[in-house]
Amino acid sequence: MKRVDVTYCLITDPTRSKVLAVKNVSNSSWSLPGGSVEEDETLEQAAIREVKEETGLDVKVSGIAAINECKFKKSDHHAIFFVFNAEVVGGGIAIQRPEEIAEIRWIEVERANEMMPFYNHGLQSLIAGAEIAYTNEGVK
Repeated sequence: MKRVDVTYCLITDPTRSKVLAVKNVSNSSWSLPGGSVEEDETLEQAAIREVKEETGLDVKVSGIAAINECKFKKSDHHAIFFVFNAEVVGGGIAIQRPEEIAEIRWIEVERANEMMPFYNHGLQSLIAGAEIAYTNEGVK
């Protein structure tokens, strides 16, 4: 199986009752903004780039909220999903890649849990929980 690293950003509204989500064109599913890490890119750089490409927003990441993994038999991929906590620091919501993203929406956390059931104990546990430390040690 080919290893694939994927980053997502958990972005909440000021009340922390809604999360920003994107609807993917390819499978009509909802996810947090994110995507695959490119060659020579750090996880943090990928998370920031993917949010900008999908939503038009500039974000600052502040640590990892969750790490998930899944093996996909159909594509023969072993994906590791890194979910960063992030806050909006600029830009404006606009679909940048209509061939990939059908819709961008702030969704109530309870509804988001139903739409994205792959986080243990739901998104509210990620929002309320302590961050997992992340350090980019650079190139050695």
